[in-house]
Amino acid sequence: MSDATIPAIAATIPALLFSAARHHAERTALEEAGRRITYAELPEQALAVSRALIAHGIQPGDKVAIWAPNCIDWVLAALGIHCAGAVMVPINTRMKGAEAADILARSHARLLFCVGSFLGIDYPAMLAPVRPAGLARIVVLGQWQEAWQGGQPWSAFLADGAAVSPADARARADAVRPDDIADLMFTSGTTGKAKGVMSAHAPTLRAFAEYVRIIGLRAGDRYLVVNPFFHSFGYKAGWITCLIAGATILPHPVFDAEAVFQRIETDRITALPGPPTLYLSMLAHPRLADADLSSLRIAVTGASTIPPILIERMRSELGIRVVTTAYGLTECGGLATICDPDDDADTIAGTSGKAIPGTEVGILDPKGQPLPPGTPGEICLRGFHVMKGYFENPEATAETIDGDGWLHTGDIGTLDARGYLRITDRLKDMFIVGGFNCYPAEIEAALTAHPAIAQVAVVGVPDERMGEVGCACVVRRPGASLDETGLIAWSRENMANYKVPRYVRFFDALPVNASNKVVKNELRALLTAAV
Repeated sequence: MSDATIPAIAATIPALLFSAARHHAERTALEEAGRRITYAELPEQALAVSRALIAHGIQPGDKVAIWAPNCIDWVLAALGIHCAGAVMVPINTRMKGAEAADILARSHARLLFCVGSFLGIDYPAMLAPVRPAGLARIVVLGQWQEAWQGGQPWSAFLADGAAVSPADARARADAVRPDDIADLMFTSGTTGKAKGVMSAHAPTLRAFAEYVRIIGLRAGDRYLVVNPFFHSFGYKAGWITCLIAGATILPHPVFDAEAVFQRIETDRITALPGPPTLYLSMLAHPRLADADLSSLRIAVTGASTIPPILIERMRSELGIRVVTTAYGLTECGGLATICDPDDDADTIAGTSGKAIPGTEVGILDPKGQPLPPGTPGEICLRGFHVMKGYFENPEATAETIDGDGWLHTGDIGTLDARGYLRITDRLKDMFIVGGFNCYPAEIEAALTAHPAIAQVAVVGVPDERMGEVGCACVVRRPGASLDETGLIAWSRENMANYKVPRYVRFFDALPVNASNKVVKNELRALLTAAV
Protein backbone atom coordinates (compact mmCIF):
# COMPACT_ATOMS: atom_id res chain seq x y z
CA MET A 1 0.00 0.00 0.00
CA SER A 2 1.41 3.36 -0.97
CA ASP A 3 2.00 6.02 1.66
CA ALA A 4 1.64 8.78 -0.95
CA THR A 5 -0.14 11.81 0.46
CA ILE A 6 -2.64 13.99 -1.35
CA PRO A 7 -4.40 17.19 -0.27
CA ALA A 8 -7.77 16.86 1.44
CA ILE A 9 -10.08 15.93 -1.39
CA ALA A 10 -12.46 18.52 -2.78
CA ALA A 11 -16.18 17.74 -2.88
CA THR A 12 -16.88 18.89 -6.46
CA ILE A 13 -14.91 18.72 -9.70
CA PRO A 14 -14.74 22.55 -9.95
CA ALA A 15 -13.42 22.71 -6.38
CA LEU A 16 -10.85 20.03 -7.29
CA LEU A 17 -9.74 22.14 -10.27
CA PHE A 18 -9.14 25.22 -8.13
CA SER A 19 -7.48 23.19 -5.35
CA ALA A 20 -5.13 21.51 -7.82
CA ALA A 21 -4.18 24.92 -9.24
CA ARG A 22 -3.18 26.07 -5.75
CA HIS A 23 -1.29 22.93 -4.74
CA HIS A 24 0.46 22.20 -8.06
CA ALA A 25 0.62 25.61 -9.75
CA GLU A 26 3.88 25.19 -11.69
CA ARG A 27 3.44 21.52 -12.56
CA THR A 28 2.20 20.53 -16.01
CA ALA A 29 -1.44 19.50 -15.97
CA LEU A 30 -1.96 18.69 -19.68
CA GLU A 31 0.53 17.98 -22.42
CA GLU A 32 0.30 16.87 -26.05
CA ALA A 33 2.15 17.53 -29.32
CA GLY A 34 4.04 20.60 -28.17
CA ARG A 35 1.09 22.05 -26.23
CA ARG A 36 1.39 22.41 -22.47
CA ILE A 37 -0.96 23.78 -19.81
CA THR A 38 0.14 24.17 -16.20
CA TYR A 39 -2.12 23.64 -13.23
CA ALA A 40 -2.02 27.40 -12.59
CA GLU A 41 -3.30 28.06 -16.13
CA LEU A 42 -5.96 25.36 -16.10
CA PRO A 43 -8.80 27.19 -14.25
CA GLU A 44 -8.76 30.17 -16.63
CA GLN A 45 -8.90 27.89 -19.69
CA ALA A 46 -11.69 25.76 -18.21
CA LEU A 47 -13.68 28.85 -17.21
CA ALA A 48 -13.29 30.21 -20.76
CA VAL A 49 -15.37 27.22 -21.86
CA SER A 50 -17.86 27.86 -19.03
CA ARG A 51 -18.20 31.51 -20.05
CA ALA A 52 -19.03 30.49 -23.63
CA LEU A 53 -21.53 27.87 -22.42
CA ILE A 54 -23.23 30.45 -20.20
CA ALA A 55 -23.26 32.94 -23.08
CA HIS A 56 -25.14 30.35 -25.14
CA GLY A 57 -27.75 29.90 -22.44
CA ILE A 58 -26.54 26.70 -20.78
CA GLN A 59 -28.06 26.52 -17.30
CA PRO A 60 -27.12 24.39 -14.27
CA GLY A 61 -28.34 20.86 -14.86
CA ASP A 62 -28.44 21.18 -18.67
CA LYS A 63 -26.85 18.32 -20.60
CA VAL A 64 -23.78 18.96 -22.76
CA ALA A 65 -22.22 16.10 -24.73
CA ILE A 66 -18.66 15.35 -25.91
CA TRP A 67 -18.01 13.11 -28.93
CA ALA A 68 -14.28 13.14 -29.57
CA PRO A 69 -11.09 11.14 -29.04
CA ASN A 70 -8.71 11.80 -26.16
CA CYS A 71 -7.16 15.26 -26.47
CA ILE A 72 -6.47 18.34 -24.35
CA ASP A 73 -9.61 20.12 -25.53
CA TRP A 74 -11.75 17.15 -24.38
CA VAL A 75 -10.57 17.81 -20.82
CA LEU A 76 -11.04 21.57 -21.14
CA ALA A 77 -14.56 21.06 -22.51
CA ALA A 78 -15.43 18.66 -19.69
CA LEU A 79 -14.08 20.96 -16.98
CA GLY A 80 -15.93 23.86 -18.57
CA ILE A 81 -19.16 21.86 -18.50
CA HIS A 82 -18.64 20.95 -14.85
CA CYS A 83 -17.80 24.54 -13.87
CA ALA A 84 -20.94 25.78 -15.62
CA GLY A 85 -22.94 23.45 -13.39
CA ALA A 86 -24.04 21.42 -16.40
CA VAL A 87 -24.03 17.64 -16.79
CA MET A 88 -21.42 16.06 -19.05
CA VAL A 89 -22.60 13.34 -21.46
CA PRO A 90 -19.63 11.46 -22.99
CA ILE A 91 -20.27 9.63 -26.28
CA ASN A 92 -18.26 6.68 -27.56
CA THR A 93 -16.21 7.73 -30.61
CA ARG A 94 -16.82 4.35 -32.23
CA MET A 95 -20.55 4.95 -32.42
CA LYS A 96 -22.21 5.62 -35.74
CA GLY A 97 -24.45 8.65 -36.32
CA ALA A 98 -27.71 6.96 -35.34
CA GLU A 99 -26.22 5.54 -32.14
CA ALA A 100 -24.88 8.94 -31.09
CA ALA A 101 -28.16 10.64 -32.06
CA ASP A 102 -30.07 8.26 -29.80
CA ILE A 103 -27.98 9.26 -26.79
CA LEU A 104 -28.15 12.95 -27.66
CA ALA A 105 -31.94 12.78 -27.95
CA ARG A 106 -32.60 10.73 -24.83
CA SER A 107 -30.22 12.80 -22.69
CA HIS A 108 -31.83 16.05 -23.98
CA ALA A 109 -28.34 17.36 -24.79
CA ARG A 110 -28.48 21.02 -25.84
CA LEU A 111 -24.92 21.34 -27.08
CA LEU A 112 -22.33 18.93 -28.47
CA PHE A 113 -18.55 19.26 -28.49
CA CYS A 114 -17.49 17.18 -31.46
CA VAL A 115 -14.44 16.00 -33.35
CA GLY A 116 -14.28 16.94 -37.03
CA SER A 117 -12.73 14.33 -39.31
CA PHE A 118 -10.98 11.59 -37.34
CA LEU A 119 -9.58 8.31 -38.73
CA GLY A 120 -11.26 9.08 -42.03
CA ILE A 121 -14.72 9.67 -40.51
CA ASP A 122 -16.47 13.05 -40.67
CA TYR A 123 -18.38 13.05 -37.38
CA PRO A 124 -20.58 16.13 -37.92
CA ALA A 125 -21.52 14.86 -41.39
CA MET A 126 -22.32 11.41 -39.97
CA LEU A 127 -24.63 13.02 -37.40
CA ALA A 128 -26.28 15.52 -39.76
CA PRO A 129 -29.03 13.26 -41.22
CA VAL A 130 -30.16 12.10 -37.76
CA ARG A 131 -29.38 15.19 -35.67
CA PRO A 132 -31.96 15.54 -32.87
CA ALA A 133 -34.11 18.66 -33.01
CA GLY A 134 -33.19 19.54 -29.41
CA LEU A 135 -29.47 19.77 -30.14
CA ALA A 136 -29.10 23.54 -30.53
CA ARG A 137 -25.38 23.77 -31.26
CA ILE A 138 -22.39 21.69 -32.38
CA VAL A 139 -18.93 22.98 -31.52
CA VAL A 140 -15.99 21.41 -33.38
CA LEU A 141 -12.95 21.11 -31.11
CA GLY A 142 -9.73 23.01 -31.67
CA GLN A 143 -7.44 20.82 -33.73
CA TRP A 144 -10.31 19.81 -36.02
CA GLN A 145 -12.11 23.15 -36.33
CA GLU A 146 -10.87 23.87 -39.85
CA ALA A 147 -12.74 20.79 -41.14
CA TRP A 148 -16.07 21.47 -39.48
CA GLN A 149 -19.43 21.06 -41.15
CA GLY A 150 -22.66 22.23 -39.62
CA GLY A 151 -20.94 23.30 -36.42
CA GLN A 152 -19.17 26.25 -34.83
CA PRO A 153 -15.37 26.31 -34.65
CA TRP A 154 -13.92 26.01 -31.12
CA SER A 155 -12.13 29.38 -31.36
CA ALA A 156 -15.31 31.20 -32.37
CA PHE A 157 -17.23 29.47 -29.60
CA LEU A 158 -14.68 30.55 -26.98
CA ALA A 159 -14.78 34.13 -28.33
CA ASP A 160 -18.51 34.21 -27.58
CA GLY A 161 -17.62 33.86 -23.90
CA ALA A 162 -16.43 37.47 -23.80
CA ALA A 163 -20.03 38.42 -23.07
CA VAL A 164 -19.76 36.71 -19.64
CA SER A 165 -17.33 37.95 -17.00
CA PRO A 166 -14.77 35.65 -15.38
CA ALA A 167 -16.32 36.51 -12.00
CA ASP A 168 -19.75 35.31 -13.13
CA ALA A 169 -18.29 32.07 -14.43
CA ARG A 170 -16.39 31.52 -11.18
CA ALA A 171 -19.57 32.15 -9.20
CA ARG A 172 -21.36 29.51 -11.28
CA ALA A 173 -18.52 27.04 -10.57
CA ASP A 174 -18.55 27.80 -6.83
CA ALA A 175 -22.31 27.17 -6.74
CA VAL A 176 -21.93 23.52 -7.81
CA ARG A 177 -22.87 21.22 -4.93
CA PRO A 178 -21.31 17.87 -3.99
CA ASP A 179 -24.57 16.00 -4.66
CA ASP A 180 -25.19 17.61 -8.07
CA ILE A 181 -25.06 15.31 -11.09
CA ALA A 182 -21.63 15.56 -12.72
CA ASP A 183 -22.08 13.17 -15.61
CA LEU A 184 -24.61 11.09 -17.45
CA MET A 185 -22.82 8.06 -18.88
CA PHE A 186 -24.79 5.69 -21.07
CA THR A 187 -24.23 2.00 -20.53
CA SER A 188 -25.99 -0.78 -22.36
CA GLY A 189 -28.12 -3.43 -20.72
CA THR A 190 -29.91 -6.68 -21.36
CA THR A 191 -32.91 -4.84 -22.82
CA GLY A 192 -30.76 -3.76 -25.74
CA LYS A 193 -31.24 -0.06 -24.99
CA ALA A 194 -28.46 1.99 -23.38
CA LYS A 195 -29.34 3.49 -19.99
CA GLY A 196 -28.01 6.78 -18.66
CA VAL A 197 -26.19 6.44 -15.34
CA MET A 198 -26.40 9.55 -13.14
CA SER A 199 -23.31 10.10 -10.97
CA ALA A 200 -22.68 12.97 -8.58
CA HIS A 201 -19.47 14.93 -8.02
CA ALA A 202 -18.54 13.93 -4.47
CA PRO A 203 -18.69 10.11 -4.82
CA THR A 204 -16.38 10.19 -7.85
CA LEU A 205 -13.77 12.24 -6.04
CA ARG A 206 -13.96 10.19 -2.85
CA ALA A 207 -13.59 6.87 -4.72
CA PHE A 208 -10.71 7.98 -6.89
CA ALA A 209 -8.86 9.62 -4.01
CA GLU A 210 -8.68 6.06 -2.67
CA TYR A 211 -7.51 4.85 -6.07
CA VAL A 212 -4.72 7.45 -6.06
CA ARG A 213 -3.66 6.40 -2.57
CA ILE A 214 -3.67 2.67 -3.31
CA ILE A 215 -1.75 2.76 -6.59
CA GLY A 216 0.64 5.41 -5.28
CA LEU A 217 0.13 8.02 -8.00
CA ARG A 218 2.17 11.09 -7.10
CA ALA A 219 2.43 14.76 -7.99
CA GLY A 220 4.64 15.01 -11.05
CA ASP A 221 3.81 11.54 -12.37
CA ARG A 222 3.26 11.37 -16.12
CA TYR A 223 0.10 9.44 -16.96
CA LEU A 224 -0.45 8.29 -20.55
CA VAL A 225 -4.24 8.04 -20.86
CA VAL A 226 -4.84 5.47 -23.58
CA ASN A 227 -8.20 4.43 -22.14
CA PRO A 228 -10.89 6.53 -23.87
CA PHE A 229 -12.17 9.59 -22.04
CA PHE A 230 -15.77 8.58 -22.82
CA HIS A 231 -15.26 5.60 -20.47
CA SER A 232 -14.83 5.68 -16.68
CA PHE A 233 -11.37 4.12 -17.07
CA GLY A 234 -10.11 7.10 -19.09
CA TYR A 235 -12.23 9.81 -17.46
CA LYS A 236 -12.43 9.02 -13.75
CA ALA A 237 -9.52 6.60 -13.41
CA GLY A 238 -7.71 8.77 -15.96
CA TRP A 239 -7.65 12.54 -16.00
CA ILE A 240 -9.75 13.08 -12.85
CA THR A 241 -7.28 10.87 -11.00
CA CYS A 242 -4.42 13.00 -12.31
CA LEU A 243 -6.07 16.19 -10.99
CA ILE A 244 -6.41 14.57 -7.58
CA ALA A 245 -2.72 13.60 -7.50
CA GLY A 246 -1.20 16.56 -9.34
CA ALA A 247 0.04 14.31 -12.15
CA THR A 248 0.45 15.27 -15.81
CA ILE A 249 -2.30 14.11 -18.19
CA LEU A 250 -0.93 12.97 -21.55
CA PRO A 251 -3.93 12.11 -23.76
CA HIS A 252 -3.45 9.37 -26.37
CA PRO A 253 -6.20 9.08 -28.99
CA VAL A 254 -5.71 5.58 -30.45
CA PHE A 255 -3.82 2.62 -29.02
CA ASP A 256 -0.93 1.41 -31.14
CA ALA A 257 1.88 -0.55 -29.52
CA GLU A 258 4.61 1.19 -31.52
CA ALA A 259 3.26 4.66 -30.74
CA VAL A 260 2.89 3.79 -27.05
CA PHE A 261 6.48 2.52 -26.96
CA GLN A 262 7.67 5.78 -28.46
CA ARG A 263 5.64 7.88 -26.04
CA ILE A 264 6.88 5.95 -23.00
CA GLU A 265 10.46 6.56 -24.13
CA THR A 266 10.09 10.14 -25.35
CA ASP A 267 7.64 11.43 -22.74
CA ARG A 268 9.04 9.39 -19.82
CA ILE A 269 5.66 7.93 -18.91
CA THR A 270 5.35 6.67 -15.34
CA ALA A 271 1.72 5.45 -15.26
CA LEU A 272 -0.02 3.38 -17.95
CA PRO A 273 -3.31 1.75 -16.91
CA GLY A 274 -5.25 -0.24 -19.50
CA PRO A 275 -7.00 -3.51 -20.35
CA PRO A 276 -4.95 -6.74 -20.52
CA THR A 277 -4.87 -6.46 -24.32
CA LEU A 278 -2.75 -3.32 -24.03
CA TYR A 279 0.01 -5.11 -22.11
CA LEU A 280 -0.27 -8.26 -24.25
CA SER A 281 0.25 -6.11 -27.36
CA MET A 282 3.30 -4.50 -25.78
CA LEU A 283 4.76 -7.84 -24.70
CA ALA A 284 4.31 -9.22 -28.23
CA HIS A 285 5.91 -6.20 -29.89
CA PRO A 286 9.13 -7.00 -31.80
CA ARG A 287 10.87 -3.96 -30.34
CA LEU A 288 10.23 -4.96 -26.74
CA ALA A 289 13.82 -6.01 -26.04
CA ASP A 290 15.19 -2.69 -27.31
CA ALA A 291 12.56 -0.34 -25.89
CA ASP A 292 13.44 1.93 -22.98
CA LEU A 293 10.51 1.45 -20.61
CA SER A 294 12.49 2.27 -17.47
CA SER A 295 10.30 5.23 -16.51
CA LEU A 296 7.17 3.03 -16.13
CA ARG A 297 6.16 2.50 -12.51
CA ILE A 298 2.38 1.93 -12.39
CA ALA A 299 -0.02 -0.33 -14.29
CA VAL A 300 -3.66 -1.04 -13.46
CA THR A 301 -5.74 -3.53 -15.38
CA GLY A 302 -8.89 -5.57 -14.95
CA ALA A 303 -10.77 -8.51 -16.44
CA SER A 304 -12.68 -11.52 -15.16
CA THR A 305 -9.67 -13.76 -15.75
CA ILE A 306 -6.02 -12.78 -16.09
CA PRO A 307 -3.24 -15.40 -16.27
CA PRO A 308 -0.79 -14.92 -13.39
CA ILE A 309 2.04 -15.15 -15.91
CA LEU A 310 0.84 -11.85 -17.40
CA ILE A 311 1.32 -10.09 -14.06
CA GLU A 312 4.79 -11.63 -13.73
CA ARG A 313 5.72 -10.63 -17.27
CA MET A 314 4.47 -7.07 -16.75
CA ARG A 315 6.82 -6.88 -13.78
CA SER A 316 9.81 -8.66 -15.26
CA GLU A 317 9.69 -7.81 -19.00
CA LEU A 318 7.99 -4.40 -18.91
CA GLY A 319 9.71 -3.46 -15.64
CA ILE A 320 6.54 -2.12 -14.01
CA ARG A 321 6.92 -2.08 -10.23
CA VAL A 322 3.29 -1.35 -9.25
CA VAL A 323 0.93 -3.78 -10.98
CA THR A 324 -2.62 -4.22 -9.75
CA THR A 325 -6.13 -5.16 -10.87
CA ALA A 326 -9.50 -3.59 -10.15
CA TYR A 327 -13.20 -4.09 -10.83
CA GLY A 328 -15.98 -1.61 -11.36
CA LEU A 329 -18.90 -0.66 -13.54
CA THR A 330 -20.45 2.59 -14.64
CA GLU A 331 -23.26 2.21 -12.10
CA CYS A 332 -20.76 2.52 -9.23
CA GLY A 333 -18.70 5.26 -10.83
CA GLY A 334 -16.17 2.86 -12.31
CA LEU A 335 -14.45 1.58 -9.16
CA ALA A 336 -15.70 -1.04 -6.69
CA THR A 337 -12.73 -3.20 -5.73
CA ILE A 338 -8.95 -3.08 -6.14
CA CYS A 339 -5.97 -5.22 -5.19
CA ASP A 340 -3.16 -3.91 -3.05
CA PRO A 341 -0.08 -3.70 -5.30
CA ASP A 342 1.81 -5.61 -2.59
CA ASP A 343 -0.43 -8.65 -3.06
CA ASP A 344 1.15 -11.70 -4.69
CA ALA A 345 0.81 -12.30 -8.45
CA ASP A 346 -1.81 -15.04 -8.01
CA THR A 347 -4.02 -12.73 -5.94
CA ILE A 348 -3.65 -9.83 -8.38
CA ALA A 349 -4.31 -12.04 -11.42
CA GLY A 350 -6.96 -14.26 -9.88
CA THR A 351 -9.02 -11.71 -7.96
CA SER A 352 -10.27 -8.17 -8.41
CA GLY A 353 -9.28 -7.09 -4.93
CA LYS A 354 -11.25 -5.81 -1.94
CA ALA A 355 -13.99 -3.21 -1.66
CA ILE A 356 -12.71 0.35 -1.54
CA PRO A 357 -13.04 1.92 1.94
CA GLY A 358 -16.55 3.07 2.81
CA THR A 359 -18.21 0.53 0.53
CA GLU A 360 -19.30 -3.11 0.66
CA VAL A 361 -19.27 -6.07 -1.69
CA GLY A 362 -21.83 -8.78 -1.05
CA ILE A 363 -22.42 -12.12 -2.75
CA LEU A 364 -26.16 -12.65 -2.64
CA ASP A 365 -28.45 -15.52 -3.58
CA PRO A 366 -31.57 -15.02 -5.76
CA LYS A 367 -33.56 -14.09 -2.63
CA GLY A 368 -31.08 -11.37 -1.70
CA GLN A 369 -29.52 -13.32 1.16
CA PRO A 370 -25.74 -13.23 1.74
CA LEU A 371 -23.77 -16.33 0.82
CA PRO A 372 -20.74 -17.67 2.73
CA PRO A 373 -17.14 -17.25 1.49
CA GLY A 374 -16.36 -19.30 -1.58
CA THR A 375 -19.99 -19.75 -2.61
CA PRO A 376 -20.86 -18.22 -5.99
CA GLY A 377 -23.71 -15.75 -6.27
CA GLU A 378 -24.55 -12.34 -7.68
CA ILE A 379 -21.99 -9.61 -6.98
CA CYS A 380 -23.76 -6.72 -5.27
CA LEU A 381 -22.33 -3.39 -4.19
CA ARG A 382 -23.40 -0.93 -1.51
CA GLY A 383 -21.99 2.40 -0.43
CA PHE A 384 -21.42 6.04 -1.30
CA HIS A 385 -20.29 5.17 -4.84
CA VAL A 386 -23.61 3.74 -6.05
CA MET A 387 -25.22 5.80 -8.81
CA LYS A 388 -28.14 8.12 -8.15
CA GLY A 389 -30.12 6.06 -10.65
CA TYR A 390 -30.83 5.64 -14.35
CA PHE A 391 -31.89 8.85 -16.09
CA GLU A 392 -35.66 9.01 -16.64
CA ASN A 393 -35.92 5.28 -15.96
CA PRO A 394 -37.20 4.65 -12.42
CA GLU A 395 -38.29 1.12 -13.31
CA ALA A 396 -34.78 0.06 -14.32
CA THR A 397 -33.35 1.84 -11.27
CA ALA A 398 -35.67 -0.10 -8.96
CA GLU A 399 -34.68 -3.35 -10.67
CA THR A 400 -30.99 -2.62 -10.16
CA ILE A 401 -30.87 -1.06 -6.67
CA ASP A 402 -32.89 -2.99 -4.10
CA GLY A 403 -34.61 -1.77 -0.95
CA ASP A 404 -31.52 -2.44 1.15
CA GLY A 405 -29.36 -0.25 -1.06
CA TRP A 406 -27.58 -3.09 -2.86
CA LEU A 407 -26.62 -2.44 -6.47
CA HIS A 408 -27.15 -5.69 -8.37
CA THR A 409 -24.34 -5.94 -10.93
CA GLY A 410 -25.53 -8.97 -12.88
CA ASP A 411 -22.05 -10.47 -12.47
CA ILE A 412 -21.43 -13.76 -10.67
CA GLY A 413 -18.54 -14.21 -8.28
CA THR A 414 -17.23 -15.33 -4.93
CA LEU A 415 -15.58 -13.66 -1.95
CA ASP A 416 -12.77 -15.41 -0.11
CA ALA A 417 -12.21 -15.24 3.65
CA ARG A 418 -10.06 -12.11 3.16
CA GLY A 419 -12.87 -10.30 1.33
CA TYR A 420 -11.21 -10.55 -2.08
CA LEU A 421 -13.57 -10.77 -5.04
CA ARG A 422 -13.27 -13.34 -7.79
CA ILE A 423 -15.50 -12.87 -10.86
CA THR A 424 -16.64 -16.19 -12.30
CA ASP A 425 -19.50 -15.48 -14.72
CA ARG A 426 -22.04 -12.91 -15.90
CA LEU A 427 -25.77 -13.00 -15.46
CA LYS A 428 -26.21 -10.49 -18.24
CA ASP A 429 -24.35 -12.39 -20.99
CA MET A 430 -22.06 -9.40 -21.40
CA PHE A 431 -18.67 -10.05 -22.96
CA ILE A 432 -15.65 -7.76 -23.12
CA VAL A 433 -13.83 -7.05 -26.38
CA GLY A 434 -10.45 -5.46 -25.73
CA GLY A 435 -11.76 -3.57 -22.72
CA PHE A 436 -15.13 -2.57 -24.25
CA ASN A 437 -18.30 -4.01 -22.73
CA CYS A 438 -20.50 -5.69 -25.35
CA TYR A 439 -24.12 -6.49 -24.62
CA PRO A 440 -25.61 -9.18 -26.89
CA ALA A 441 -29.16 -7.81 -26.70
CA GLU A 442 -27.99 -4.46 -28.05
CA ILE A 443 -26.06 -6.05 -30.92
CA GLU A 444 -28.94 -8.43 -31.66
CA ALA A 445 -31.35 -5.50 -31.85
CA ALA A 446 -29.14 -3.89 -34.50
CA LEU A 447 -28.63 -7.11 -36.48
CA THR A 448 -32.34 -7.88 -36.67
CA ALA A 449 -32.72 -4.78 -38.85
CA HIS A 450 -30.92 -6.69 -41.62
CA PRO A 451 -33.53 -7.77 -44.19
CA ALA A 452 -32.07 -11.28 -44.56
CA ILE A 453 -32.11 -12.16 -40.85
CA ALA A 454 -35.03 -14.02 -39.28
CA GLN A 455 -33.44 -14.65 -35.89
CA VAL A 456 -30.08 -13.94 -34.31
CA ALA A 457 -28.29 -14.63 -31.03
CA VAL A 458 -24.91 -13.14 -30.17
CA VAL A 459 -22.50 -14.75 -27.73
CA GLY A 460 -18.94 -14.07 -26.69
CA VAL A 461 -16.25 -16.61 -27.56
CA PRO A 462 -12.63 -16.70 -26.39
CA ASP A 463 -9.99 -14.83 -28.35
CA GLU A 464 -6.29 -14.95 -27.55
CA ARG A 465 -5.63 -11.25 -28.12
CA MET A 466 -8.93 -9.51 -27.36
CA GLY A 467 -10.04 -11.76 -24.50
CA GLU A 468 -13.41 -12.31 -26.09
CA VAL A 469 -15.09 -11.48 -29.40
CA GLY A 470 -18.66 -11.72 -30.62
CA CYS A 471 -20.11 -14.50 -32.70
CA ALA A 472 -23.49 -13.97 -34.37
CA CYS A 473 -25.62 -17.10 -34.64
CA VAL A 474 -28.02 -16.40 -37.50
CA VAL A 475 -31.15 -17.98 -38.93
CA ARG A 476 -31.77 -16.58 -42.42
CA ARG A 477 -35.19 -15.56 -43.70
CA PRO A 478 -36.62 -18.10 -46.17
CA GLY A 479 -35.09 -17.57 -49.59
CA ALA A 480 -32.67 -14.91 -48.34
CA SER A 481 -29.02 -14.86 -49.33
CA LEU A 482 -26.48 -13.82 -46.69
CA ASP A 483 -22.92 -14.89 -45.93
CA GLU A 484 -20.45 -14.15 -43.15
CA THR A 485 -18.44 -11.57 -45.10
CA GLY A 486 -21.57 -9.69 -46.12
CA LEU A 487 -23.03 -9.50 -42.63
CA ILE A 488 -19.75 -8.39 -41.06
CA ALA A 489 -19.42 -5.65 -43.70
CA TRP A 490 -23.02 -4.54 -43.05
CA SER A 491 -22.36 -4.51 -39.31
CA ARG A 492 -19.33 -2.25 -39.74
CA GLU A 493 -21.58 0.26 -41.47
CA ASN A 494 -24.21 0.19 -38.75
CA MET A 495 -22.54 -0.19 -35.37
CA ALA A 496 -19.40 0.66 -33.45
CA ASN A 497 -16.43 -1.51 -34.46
CA TYR A 498 -16.08 -3.25 -31.11
CA LYS A 499 -19.69 -4.47 -31.37
CA VAL A 500 -19.20 -5.97 -34.83
CA PRO A 501 -19.27 -9.80 -34.63
CA ARG A 502 -15.92 -11.36 -35.43
CA TYR A 503 -17.63 -14.54 -36.55
CA VAL A 504 -20.99 -15.44 -38.09
CA ARG A 505 -22.43 -18.94 -37.94
CA PHE A 506 -25.64 -19.95 -39.71
CA PHE A 507 -28.28 -22.27 -38.24
CA ASP A 508 -31.53 -23.75 -39.46
CA ALA A 509 -32.89 -23.09 -35.95
CA LEU A 510 -31.43 -21.87 -32.67
CA PRO A 511 -31.62 -24.11 -29.59
CA VAL A 512 -34.39 -23.00 -27.21
CA ASN A 513 -35.67 -24.06 -23.80
CA ALA A 514 -39.22 -24.81 -22.66
CA SER A 515 -39.93 -21.08 -22.45
CA ASN A 516 -38.81 -20.71 -26.07
CA LYS A 517 -35.77 -18.68 -25.02
CA VAL A 518 -32.50 -19.23 -26.83
CA VAL A 519 -30.20 -21.40 -24.74
CA LYS A 520 -27.02 -19.43 -25.09
CA ASN A 521 -24.98 -21.77 -22.92
CA GLU A 522 -25.49 -24.48 -25.57
CA LEU A 523 -24.53 -22.08 -28.35
CA ARG A 524 -21.50 -20.89 -26.42
CA ALA A 525 -20.29 -24.44 -25.84
CA LEU A 526 -20.70 -25.33 -29.51
CA LEU A 527 -18.93 -22.21 -30.69
CA THR A 528 -16.10 -22.31 -28.19
CA ALA A 529 -15.28 -25.81 -29.41
CA ALA A 530 -15.48 -24.80 -33.07
CA VAL A 531 -14.05 -21.26 -33.27
